[in-house]
Formats: sequence, structure tokens, C-alpha cells
Amino acid sequence: MFEYSQNHIHHLRIDEFPKGEITETWLHIINNGIGEAVRIPMIIARGMEEGPVLGLTAALHGNELNGIPVIQRLFKELDVSRLKGTVVGVLVANVPALLLEQRRFVDDVDLNRIAPGKRDGNRSELYIYRLINRIVRHFDYLVDLHTASFGRINSYYIRADMDDPVSARMALLQNPDIILHNPPRGKSLRGNADDRDIKSITVELKDPHVFQYDVIEDSLVGIRNILYDLKMLRGRLRYPEEFTMLCRDSYWIYTDEGGILRVLPKLGQQVQKGEKIAEVLTIFGKVVKTYEAPEDGIVIGKSVNPINQSGSRIIHLGVNFEKIPSRIDPEDLEVS
Repeated sequence: MFEYSQNHIHHLRIDEFPKGEITETWLHIINNGIGEAVRIPMIIARGMEEGPVLGLTAALHGNELNGIPVIQRLFKELDVSRLKGTVVGVLVANVPALLLEQRRFVDDVDLNRIAPGKRDGNRSELYIYRLINRIVRHFDYLVDLHTASFGRINSYYIRADMDDPVSARMALLQNPDIILHNPPRGKSLRGNADDRDIKSITVELKDPHVFQYDVIEDSLVGIRNILYDLKMLRGRLRYPEEFTMLCRDSYWIYTDEGGILRVLPKLGQQVQKGEKIAEVLTIFGKVVKTYEAPEDGIVIGKSVNPINQSGSRIIHLGVNFEKIPSRIDPEDLEVS
């Protein structure tokens, strides 16, 4: 039977963790304004045999909570005595923002827009630099768990480079409602991981600031599938859904009229060009503007905030879409 242990560290060094054990640890990343340590909570499961390092990161935005119980439950059920390789769970990547119950870092910067940061940078730049260099760079594979932002809701969808066979496989193994072809670029955590040849996907787990146990369970199935597919554990791949929708592109549609916003389509709904998708009303309830779909598409995410200043979001529209089988080639399947 595996054992749990706790300690405090400054850098993730896989070879310093005991084989056949699950370790709960706190990684000291920065100090706050009165010199107290700010520590990232992590769980490390190191198998008896060497193998890949799979990293799971949650709450890079402080209001994105669904990933936390995904990691908790995965490690609770994980039989480390049968594990080949290492699983690293970063329960809260952005500790200061989570404690403040806000999306962005303490200096109002989005950490997922400034990777890799700077060794000698400002507060947010230094934080993301250390997160990557002390933790993420040690991964071989990354599953970055996110949700929608305040005032918006998402379908259960994946951002992945579908032209890369490894990333595409990881995405399909999640059994999502939608996969968005989204090559890692820019200064996101996934983009920086890709620059380091760490195969990665972003998993969008519906809505912010709540625990939603349906999508938490869906994500657990997907992560287990990755562990089986990488031969880190023995098990049978599960496909709760036979098909998923693949979107080759997407964009947000915005209002140009302020007022009370009503968004009409449901998440995952296919809309046709010219179909009404929203209307804006005055504070007295009079419709002053309607919005139509500019082309055929599928609703990946939508605004649920009725207080709409001009230039607010309406829907995240996936386009150039097709239905594809969820199942991947079974010949590589490892069956217990």
C-alpha cells in the first residue's frame, strides 16, 4: 500500500521523491509583501518504474475551480504501485488570485498571456517564470485545466493542435463536446510548454467559481484515458460519447450597442447564417438591436451577464466544423 507524506520544496525534482509513494507538498514560489512564503500545493505520485511525467495544472486563473477536485479525485483513486512514470498535480497554480477570488494575478495581469515571464521581471512576470522553471519544465505531457471567465459559460471543450498527432490523440481521449483546433502560440502556458516540446492540451471545464461534478467526472475519464494510452497504467479506454465536434477555427462575436443583453442559443447548439443569436434591450425593456450569426457555426461559449456595455461578448462561435468519431485507433489499447 502506498504512503502519503508532506514536505516543503523550492523546486520540483522528480528523482528526489520516493518511488511507490504519493507525496503532498508545498512549493515555495514567492514571498508576499510582509515576507511570508507563498506556496503552491502539489501532489506527486512516482511509480515504481521509470516512465513519462504527466503534469496537471489547475487554477492558473484564480476563479477557475473545477480542475481542483479533478486532481484531488485522481490522486485519491490512483494505485501508485501499478504506476509507470510520474503524475504531478498542481492544485492551484495561481495561489494569490485564488485567495482573492479573482481571475488575474495581484497586479491585474493574466498569467496565461505573459509566459514565459522574466527572471528579473515584475510581480506577475516573476511568478509565471518561476512556475514554469520550477515546475512545468519537468513535464513530458501537460493537461492544463481551465473554465470560462466571469459572466460567461463554456461547453466542455478542448483546445489542441489537431495537426500534431500526439496532441490530437490527447484531445480525443477527453471525450469532449467540442474540440477546437488551436495551435499553441503566443504567451500562454500551453504555448510555452509546446516551445519546450511538452505535448499539451487545454481542457475547458465549463463555468467559473463553482464545482460542477458532471464535468469533473468527464475530465477524470479523459485523464485516466491518457494514463492508459501512455502505458503509465493498465486499463481500458472509455468512450462515453461516440462522436465529438471538431472546429477548425473560432471567434467571439461582440455587441456594438449597450443595454440588457439576451443571448438566445444554448451551448453546443449549431446556428445557421442569419439566425438570430441575441438582442439588446433598453433598461425599460425595449429591443433596440438584434444580432445574427454571420455564418454557420456551433456555440462553444456564451455570455450570461445581462449587463452589457457596448463591445461586450455575445457568443464564442466555432466554425469550419465537422462531426468526427471520438474513438481512436484501438490497436494501441492496453487492456488490463
